[in-house]
Amino acid sequence: MIASGRLVAFVATTDFARAKAFYGEALGLPLTQEDGFALVFDANGTPLRVSRVEQIGPAGYTVLGWEVPDIAEAVSRLVGRAVVFERFDGVPQNELGVWTSPDGSQVAWFRDPDGNLLSLSQHPG
Repeated sequence: MIASGRLVAFVATTDFARAKAFYGEALGLPLTQEDGFALVFDANGTPLRVSRVEQIGPAGYTVLGWEVPDIAEAVSRLVGRAVVFERFDGVPQNELGVWTSPDGSQVAWFRDPDGNLLSLSQHPG
């Protein structure tokens, strides 16, 4: 039943204008719907519903992530759009902020305007 259902991703915002600029302009996701409750973006076929809330308590972990074919290119492109990548103490990251895991996967983290932690990843193979 669930396996055949369509996945919808959710993230919260306190400010539609900031979220619309970030997800639509900085990340380049097409806006497909906007009402008084949420902005809905097309994340490569998966609806990303950015719901308005009164108050946010950002999670201490990644809430959304995108697998990309070339992480260096994707990070550089987002940096060019004023996205700031996170640096974490004790996590060896290269000059772009990319960490390489023991299996060769690469991950870089950034935050949306509400402080939600997002990521880009590239996996070997």
